[in-house]
Amino acid sequence: MKKLCACLLALLFFASTSTSHAQQQQRSAPSPTTPRTIVIKAARIFDGRNERLLTPGVIVVVDGRIQSLALNAQIPAGAEVIDLGDATLLPGFMDAHTHITSEATDDWKQDELDNFKKSVPEQALDATVHARKTLLIGFTTIRDLGSSDLIDIGLRNAIRNGKVPGPRILAAVRAIGATGGHCDPTGGYRPGIFDRSTGVEDAVANGADAVRAAVRLNIKRGADVIKVCATGGVLSLTGDVNSPQLTQAELDALVDEAHALRRKTAAHAHGAEGAKRAIRAGIDSIEHGSFLDDEALDMMKAKGTFLVATLLAPYNLREKLDRGLYMPPNVEAKARAAIASIQGMFRKAVAKGVRIAFGTDAAVYPHGRNAEEFRLMVELGMRPVDALRAATSVNAELFGLSDQLGTIAPGKLADIIAVPGDPLRDIRETEKVFFVMKEGVVYKNDRQK
Repeated sequence: MKKLCACLLALLFFASTSTSHAQQQQRSAPSPTTPRTIVIKAARIFDGRNERLLTPGVIVVVDGRIQSLALNAQIPAGAEVIDLGDATLLPGFMDAHTHITSEATDDWKQDELDNFKKSVPEQALDATVHARKTLLIGFTTIRDLGSSDLIDIGLRNAIRNGKVPGPRILAAVRAIGATGGHCDPTGGYRPGIFDRSTGVEDAVANGADAVRAAVRLNIKRGADVIKVCATGGVLSLTGDVNSPQLTQAELDALVDEAHALRRKTAAHAHGAEGAKRAIRAGIDSIEHGSFLDDEALDMMKAKGTFLVATLLAPYNLREKLDRGLYMPPNVEAKARAAIASIQGMFRKAVAKGVRIAFGTDAAVYPHGRNAEEFRLMVELGMRPVDALRAATSVNAELFGLSDQLGTIAPGKLADIIAVPGDPLRDIRETEKVFFVMKEGVVYKNDRQK
């Protein structure tokens, strides 16, 4: 509780000593009784669903929601008009797999030291920087799939309450896993080095009843989504990346409990067997999936399970290996195996029609590069329009937010971004977001500079 209070105090201090980017961008605020109307014009609109772009387009936003979408619509009297010219408007991007409260650097050993020495308030302040950067590249909604010390909950609430700028966050609190597994933060370290009074092992569970208790504890602490480690991982110091780490009974219990409490579930799963157990249990999404075989992909197709491949994470690890940067030998071996397998798996998933959502594993690579995932998806066989859908309407469905987000349509929250040119012709235009609106608030408009 002391750590949570310190974390929240740090976030509030940050907010009170700096003017938010949104406040700098906005013009004079409307009176409480006068609806604020903003009209956004551009050469093209991708609405999040259709195969083709609307050309030209006008979006009318009233009090943070989309009122209408039309071609050459009449401008309402008294509206503020934002004309972005030769650009494409899109729904705000959504990233299904981030770790917004941390970030790896090129120095593995320094990162390990910082993990032990950085105070929780300092980590919380770092997280506000990551959040702002993520919002300004066009990602207005994210899932944070594993944090510590409730920093994700504090950050989520601070953003929601307008204290700091950032994307809306669906938080997982701690990822749940088995003793010694990928989600056991004490794995690979000398016994006794962690202070158990901090709750560092709260999400380590063995047996179906313990797993149910871990789900309930995460939800008690504010979790919006339940994340589980069904297999080993690349960056943990113990465990084989391809091996299952939870039994069928444990995964059945986790999904049953989470769904009963109205929470979606996400399974970290590189290996095929662990993924199959999660799929049988009814998991909502498989994260990574580096070694999924045909049977696992066919099961996902049949059940409608989403694949969140996080291609940018192994791409960044390959960049580091190519530069000769240090990783522990067992981590390097696991990274090379995952890198060698994931591209073939993704091509198969596309060919089989598996439902593919957009997620990047931000924090494995530096925050702010999220949009590079689009290029990697397209290079591996995905159509540009399907990659854009993955980060908009498909993710909205995965998140359970389709009634509010994911498409540009009347009644939806006004999360609207703009890129130059036509992203269906050049998917890398997604890396050049110059306009960001979230719930009717303009956080970025480089065309006004």
